[in-house]
Formats: sequence, C-alpha cells, structure tokens
Amino acid sequence: MARRLRLVGADFVETAPLRLVFAREVAAPPGAVFAALAEDVSGWSEWFSAVTLVRPTADGTGREVRLRGGTRFEETVLVSRAPEAYAYRADVTNAPGLRALVEEWRLTPAGEGTRVQWTFAADGTAVFRAALTVGRSGLGRAFRDAVTTLDRRLAAAPA
Repeated sequence: MARRLRLVGADFVETAPLRLVFAREVAAPPGAVFAALAEDVSGWSEWFSAVTLVRPTADGTGREVRLRGGTRFEETVLVSRAPEAYAYRADVTNAPGLRALVEEWRLTPAGEGTRVQWTFAADGTAVFRAALTVGRSGLGRAFRDAVTTLDRRLAAAPA
C-alpha cells in the first residue's frame, strides 16, 4: 500500500538519521554522467540493475520509479544543477518502515573523469534503519555495479 512520506528538503542529506555514502571514479566526464542522471531519466533501467522503470512526471520536476521486487516511489527533483549535482526526494512509496528519503548524486572532476558520490539519506522505523544498516554492503555493491555499467554505456555511446 502506497503512503505519503515526510516532505524534507535537499539539506536532509546532511541531517538524516541514516546516511549511506558511496563513491566511485569513472572515466566519463561530469557532463555526460549528469546527462545520464538528470536528462535521460528513462535510461536508468539500462544501467542500474535494481531499477525496472524511471519515468519523468510533472513536466520533468518529478519521477516515477519502480524497483525489482515491486518497490515503487513517486519523487520530486530537488536539485538539478549541471554538471555537479542531482537530488530527489521520495514523496510516496510502498516501502515498509520508510518515513523520509532523499538521494543525492554529486559529480566532481577527477583527472579526465568524474568522482561520482551517491548519498542515500533516510529516516524510518528502527526496524527499517537496522535493515538498511545490515544491507549497506548490498547497496554499495549495487551502486558500484550501476556506476560501472553507466561508465561503459557512456564510453560506447556515439560522440
């Protein structure tokens, strides 16, 4: 059953009770990575294996997201600042125990490529927080695999 979450701002990535931060360097330049994140929203399912659908809503200021296993989100884009930051808030979900969620992608030049940092900032019940803490390594692996696949996809794209 879908339910509305607490509406938080972009600053929640700094104040959330649970913050998971993952980073990886890729060969693609920041602009290309930003375009894949913020402009080719429907392409997420091609490089992030946990994602089955991402569709822009509300004239691009929102997103509908579906994950493997049936978890769904209705989101609001909070930050879309090319080529350095993209963040969104989950407004509605069917994920049990979740009370608030903001995900932020920070992109910084790293040599000829990009350092991609993903912050998963959440609040939820004690059971939710414990499960996410235990599942941290799985989220980290999913992030690393996704960013590696995205980097390969961007390298293969026609210039």
